Amino acid sequence: MDDIVDLSRFQFAMTAMYHFLFVPLTLGLAWMLVIMESLYVMTKKEVYKDMTKFWGKLFGINFAIGVTTGLTMEFQFGTNWAYYSHYVGDVFGAPLAIEGMMAFFLESTFVGLFFFGWDRLTKLQHLASTCLVALGSSMSALWILIANGWMQNPVGAEFNYETMRMEMTSFTELVFNPVAQVKFVHTVASGYVAGAMFVLAISSYYLLKGRDIPFAKRSFAIAAAFGTAGILSTIVLGDESGYEVGDVQKVKLAAIESEWETHPAPAAFNLIGLPNQEEQRTDYAIKIPYALGIIATRSIDKQVIGLKDLMVQHELRIRNGMIAYGLLQKLRSGDKSEQNIAAFEATKIDLGYGLLLKRYAPDVIDASEEQIQMAVNDSIPGVAPLFWSFRIMVGAGIAMLFIFLFAFYQSARSQIGKNKFFHRICLYSLPLPWIAIEAGWFIAEYGRQPWAIAEILPTHMGVSTLSRETVLFSIISIATFYTVLLVIEMFLMFRFARKGPSSLKTGKYHFEQLDDSAKNKQQG
Repeated sequence: MDDIVDLSRFQFAMTAMYHFLFVPLTLGLAWMLVIMESLYVMTKKEVYKDMTKFWGKLFGINFAIGVTTGLTMEFQFGTNWAYYSHYVGDVFGAPLAIEGMMAFFLESTFVGLFFFGWDRLTKLQHLASTCLVALGSSMSALWILIANGWMQNPVGAEFNYETMRMEMTSFTELVFNPVAQVKFVHTVASGYVAGAMFVLAISSYYLLKGRDIPFAKRSFAIAAAFGTAGILSTIVLGDESGYEVGDVQKVKLAAIESEWETHPAPAAFNLIGLPNQEEQRTDYAIKIPYALGIIATRSIDKQVIGLKDLMVQHELRIRNGMIAYGLLQKLRSGDKSEQNIAAFEATKIDLGYGLLLKRYAPDVIDASEEQIQMAVNDSIPGVAPLFWSFRIMVGAGIAMLFIFLFAFYQSARSQIGKNKFFHRICLYSLPLPWIAIEAGWFIAEYGRQPWAIAEILPTHMGVSTLSRETVLFSIISIATFYTVLLVIEMFLMFRFARKGPSSLKTGKYHFEQLDDSAKNKQQG
């Protein structure tokens, strides 16, 4: 059974991380297209129309591949995670259904008008279509992240012992879940950074090659300004996300920081070290005093609870969950006395912790002390992967902050194109947003383990009844399919990026370039 769980987790992680190679660029590039087309409508300069069309072509390639990978990913809830879908489908399915009916169809409809409406719509009508594409992409992210936020912090729902399912009690709480809201703004801001870095890097390529100079300079300037705002927002919202994690996901926060002990407030931040899960300590730790306490609690007098103390709490909740499970068995067998119902209602908050024992004990209420201790040890995720993923994410973010700030400085001083070394840095920094984003999603999802739904449904209980061979076949099939899509995306992106914006038009566009180049030489 553990093989099926691990393989199903690997398959979903693989498809999700593949899919999220395309999502950030869609989110960020959509709003950059709005900015470029708005400049075209306001200034009536053809170069801004060419910018919108050229970057829009790259956006369209990415959008098409992203949609395909997203559809495959969602099917897995029914194929590989059938019990998960049964147990929480009434709650989890609602935001996904709204995303499909409202946001996705809005985005998809106006994508067609964006590409085929240039000669059929007025300038303002076409700009409105572009705005709706960008709005649709953001709305799509919102509803998906509301669903994901509920997995991290399951509010607005209760377990019904008669149906053996989670049922929604408050749609408002689901939508305004603080974890979901912080995840949304942080994710969208990181998408803005990805879109800006994409434009910045390719514009730098043109500047290094000495081609399409007016186009590249304008694109670089827009990307520098948009990226600076995006990276500053991402860092600020990342800090807010850390605060929310510290409030509702204490295990994840402690694991990210490899914080084993509960120290006097305010806690120090482990800048670097070697997490040792066997010995439950962090070797060779270099600490920044007070930093973790201030970030996680917004105070200097509140403690950050260490993993050891959290595991003690988990043991108590597992034992209480065993009681809740026993009471549930009585209810299911027909003993629905007021006393039994009241006792279950008082203990059902810990039912999920009792279900952690399902991995080790055939009957939860008869679990041995050894099995209870195994469940306690499993109640925290692997520390080292989270510790290093967080530092990779933060390191990439800081690097991008300096890149965008210097790019914005160059733009403000009208020095774009003069520092060839910096443009090479911009070009080679293209992967940085995706490294940071993939690391961030790994932290979010791996850090939730061992839960599919935090403190409610253990991951090992959510899988479908499948054979090992079936799951392996689907992994190989999806990996092959997704790799083909990724190769197609990279081929098309490189092809159109190398052809450049000068491939869009002939004659007048080239004369405008030559004229601008001549003016620049005279001024120089």
